[in-house]
Amino acid sequence: MKNIDKKYIQTFEEFLELSDYSFVNSLNPDPDSKNNYDNKFSREVFSGHYVEVEPTAIKEPIYISHSKEFFDELGFDEKLINSDDFIKMFSADISNIKNKDKIKTWATGYALSIYGREYYAQCPFQTGNAYGDGRAISVFEAIINDKRWEFQLKGAGKTPYCRGADGRAVLRSSIREFLAQEHMNALNIPTSRSLTLFTSKKEQVRRPWFKDKSYSYDPELMINEDVAISTRVASSFLRVGQIELFARRARKNEHKNALKELEMIVLHLIEREYKKEIDKDLALEDKILLLAGKFQDRLISLVVNWIRVGFCQGNFNSDNCAAGGFTLDYGPFGFMEMFDPKYQSWTGGGVHFSFLNQPRAAEKNFRSFFSSLKPLINSNKEYLEKLENIENGFLNIMQDKIENMWASKLGLESFDFKLFEELVNLMIETKVDYTIFFRELSNIPDEVLDLEKSFYDKLDENLKNRWQKWFESWKTKINIEDEESKENLIKNMKAINPKYVLREWHLVWAYKEAQKENYESLKELEKIMIKPYEEQSKDIEEKYYSKKPKEYFGIAGVSHVSCSS
Repeated sequence: MKNIDKKYIQTFEEFLELSDYSFVNSLNPDPDSKNNYDNKFSREVFSGHYVEVEPTAIKEPIYISHSKEFFDELGFDEKLINSDDFIKMFSADISNIKNKDKIKTWATGYALSIYGREYYAQCPFQTGNAYGDGRAISVFEAIINDKRWEFQLKGAGKTPYCRGADGRAVLRSSIREFLAQEHMNALNIPTSRSLTLFTSKKEQVRRPWFKDKSYSYDPELMINEDVAISTRVASSFLRVGQIELFARRARKNEHKNALKELEMIVLHLIEREYKKEIDKDLALEDKILLLAGKFQDRLISLVVNWIRVGFCQGNFNSDNCAAGGFTLDYGPFGFMEMFDPKYQSWTGGGVHFSFLNQPRAAEKNFRSFFSSLKPLINSNKEYLEKLENIENGFLNIMQDKIENMWASKLGLESFDFKLFEELVNLMIETKVDYTIFFRELSNIPDEVLDLEKSFYDKLDENLKNRWQKWFESWKTKINIEDEESKENLIKNMKAINPKYVLREWHLVWAYKEAQKENYESLKELEKIMIKPYEEQSKDIEEKYYSKKPKEYFGIAGVSHVSCSS
């Protein structure tokens, strides 16, 4: 709802006046950029923090949606979405904007570590110098309401990091990300945000995908898909992999300014993401220690909250791990439906990126981040030891936070390992919907049968008895003294256990309708998913608060997805 006392940005000119390009103004450009025409072909980038590259407009853009909530938070008037230059900017047609000279556009490189292991093979030159933003281009940076934001187009065309690809995103994956970012924000989990979504019926690209109703884990054919451009917004798009790139160059002494460029990007990270927590007048070594501790806190909190709501990132490489400690890059993500500790929606993700292995994957990224900081303090043994102490405490802190989270989901004052272990075993054996189970439990039911809404299969006598025993044990531990304490507990549990999550079969329905130029399904889903903890209408509940239909189990593109986008 619009705040009548708030001053809203109403014109594109007012929007541009907010610009403040700290990234390109304080860091080094690629020195070879000017010698490579428009920088829209795959090449090695040997130094510098960014490459100047202009987005490639999609043909005859069609507006699909924008986040009304985020518009209001930023103070953008709704009429902005109808501004010709605003549409051009966020459909990548920046070359035709009247005030083009006020806009700066850039892409960045980063390194890749998968589960803590450095990789170079994804770079066509086998050096790591061509790995980075292959289709994401930042087009705006501004201070809005005393907070810095960076605006990035995803699917905006080729960059030096495109590795020979077309630089485009398809409508299917763009809808998934557009909805997921705003849903995650509504779940109270730090995330990049969604601003706008455009598509085109005049431009298509070829992508590998599955046959209809296939059970295959590997894409079986190439299909034509409409292109799309989504705008994602964050405090920065600095990644662990980005810091890692400069650390690798410094470690190998690849050019004379390698160590200095590492220091510059680390200090810029502190300025962008940790300014309020790290005093700018401290010595570099003290800043690095504080940065390590603060990032540890944020990363642990993030992953614990992912598990709380059933979210699996799917591809938690270092390049998909935001150095600011928030959710970034919604590629092959998924919200778990039937409980499975090894849940993984991405066919290429393996167990190492599965649901309950996310704490270990986070720790691997954390160690990559730490290794990237060490070249800056290698000469100081005392600080290196302090840094390593922080590093070695990661998993213990993670375990404590996870146990506290499980206790909160169950309405307990403290974690009970035996109670939790038996619950996990029962959930696996019974085939329980993760979200529905914890939401129904939040009602503090009178009997265990009230939880059956979340069960995929009927209970045999053995399971009935075990569930009854567990339920009675749980009821004795939640310590309800009277009706008031019961109502307070229900309120607290419902604030932790969402009622609605973004289920893949709902997403499939939305993007298949969108491919037919019907966007109503997408907009309905968007309205529901920005209120995930709220009770909604009976019709909405029947449609969206329901278990995955059995006919979707094992179906490619619904139960599992490829990384094709």
